[in-house]
Amino acid sequence: MHQLSNDRSFATAGEVQTGNSGDTTALDLSRLITAAADAIAAHAEELTALDQAIGDGDHGLNMKRGFDAVRAEADVFAAKPMPDALKAIGTKLVMTVGGASGPLFGTLFMALGKEISVEPDRANLTAAFGKAIDAVAARGKSQVGQKTMLDVLRPVHDALAGGRTAAEIADIADAAAEATVPMKALRGRASFLGDRSIGHMDAGARSTALLVRTLAQIIGGKA
Repeated sequence: MHQLSNDRSFATAGEVQTGNSGDTTALDLSRLITAAADAIAAHAEELTALDQAIGDGDHGLNMKRGFDAVRAEADVFAAKPMPDALKAIGTKLVMTVGGASGPLFGTLFMALGKEISVEPDRANLTAAFGKAIDAVAARGKSQVGQKTMLDVLRPVHDALAGGRTAAEIADIADAAAEATVPMKALRGRASFLGDRSIGHMDAGARSTALLVRTLAQIIGGKA
């Protein structure tokens, strides 16, 4: 398990409170992995349906396979220092998710692992998350407004940087995924549909929001 810094500015998102201001307990990475895999599995059919509308139709299945593989090695990952654990998780996702999502979600975790501290405070987490998002944008040759997972990641980063609470960040992620509905897809398989991609939520944005909400609920002490 991993220890979090006593930086009080980190208390609203990313710190597991013990009851006294500034005190922290160990961050249970194994629990976070299990919760993330459970969330993806519970919504796999929804993600598949979203992807069937404007994509390849395999996003739910691919994401479930990848996170199930990560869950199977949760204790192994949790025994590593935080940076190494995140890089290993990213590598596993690249190897098991498949499609376009594998490299993108894998890059997110691997880049986060390269930048994050062993005992991150909120400032370090925010900076590392920003670098990881930049890596995803470069890997996908995409930017905000093109109906991708970036349309959730960027608002979440802004909320984290702005000192929003874990609950607020989860709500912002959900709203950001919903905001992809009226967008026209400019990247990925959905871009081939042109205007016909309008009116559908991006599956990658939705799965990103699911992960953000799940992790925020646990880290914020609400689950």
